[in-house]
Amino acid sequence: DFVTNASHELRTPISVLLGCVQTLQGPARGDPEAQVEFIDMMEGQATRMARLVDDLLSLSRIELYEHVAPSDNVDLPQIVKEVVSALDQKAQGRGIRIEVNFAEDLPNVPGDKDDIYRALQNLLENALKYGAENSTVTTTIEIAAEDQLGQLPRDLRYVAMSVRDQGDGIAPEHLPRLTERFYRVDDDRSRELGGTGLGLAIVKHMVNRHRGVLLVDSVMGEGSSFTIVLPARIEPSVMRIPGSAADTGR
Repeated sequence: DFVTNASHELRTPISVLLGCVQTLQGPARGDPEAQVEFIDMMEGQATRMARLVDDLLSLSRIELYEHVAPSDNVDLPQIVKEVVSALDQKAQGRGIRIEVNFAEDLPNVPGDKDDIYRALQNLLENALKYGAENSTVTTTIEIAAEDQLGQLPRDLRYVAMSVRDQGDGIAPEHLPRLTERFYRVDDDRSRELGGTGLGLAIVKHMVNRHRGVLLVDSVMGEGSSFTIVLPARIEPSVMRIPGSAADTGR
């Protein structure tokens, strides 16, 4: 299924590129205006393919090391500042203000900075794509509350990093499938906005590697909130991924 879906995602931009090349070699060969139009189209489709390949490689890398818990200490507020700075221009283009709230005395968490950066980038990019124009996207880091821990061990301290938008929201029937590869709530809108269908799958696997949990809350007409809960330290008892062969003794 994965190979089929990946091939399908690549087939469309490849077909468009081939069509543009054939047009430039034929009917548009001597038409400067048409050449500009088709070259712009080719650039867009090439960018789409590059983004898809980049996400496939990121997903592959995270899955490869998913059984190895990260050991570096990372500063989550610093990562948030870097991601927000990188996306500031995109936010301004839609008139969206990114608000950042950090609790005091936050501990560092054991993690892979690149993985966490990519996951947060995906969540913020989604918030900017699907949030309403001239609205606010809020990123918050705080000590996780009891009701955010799910099946996580209660003997550890956890940090919750959330991204909330003010968009249309997501219907309840879609929530359980959001992290599936290539699953989209709205195929046409997602592709139009440059989505690959892999962003939340990357977030899910990053969270698994960091022995945390991903929470999704959405209200139709009000917006959505995605929260990554990560342990402030990782003990041997939680080194295994729930449901893995090592965890079940297989």
